[in-house]
Amino acid sequence: MTETKAIDPNQLFDDAIKAYQDGESPAKLIPIFINVCNKSPKLDSAWTCLSWLYLLDDKPQLAIKAALKSMKIDPFDAQTRINLAAGMLETKQSGVREHIELAKSLVEAAPEVRDQVTINFKDGFARKPEWASLKRIEKLIFED
Repeated sequence: MTETKAIDPNQLFDDAIKAYQDGESPAKLIPIFINVCNKSPKLDSAWTCLSWLYLLDDKPQLAIKAALKSMKIDPFDAQTRINLAAGMLETKQSGVREHIELAKSLVEAAPEVRDQVTINFKDGFARKPEWASLKRIEKLIFED
């Protein structure tokens, strides 16, 4: 009998991040991140990535659900709050300001968070140049 080796969710996550960075489409990566989230439901970064991919794939309702799961694990993740706010804007929901204000305070408090969020905004605009909700959020977070 052959032994089947279980795929390590952390390795799967790392491989999926690399594929994303190499330009793989959100539609192809979403099932992989769903798998990672199912295998490691407390891995908030996987939920945040899944939320981002849903936003890129024009599925804001699903993005909100994934962001909320990430937020339950880590309520102080700036990118999760940005993803949630973007999904809420795209579905015309209220309550966006509190998430943007928290993300802004986290960005202002930690240079490494600011750097990562800046990189993510650039990536978002490279993949979806006319992303109106993300442009609005970027303006609100970085306005003085």
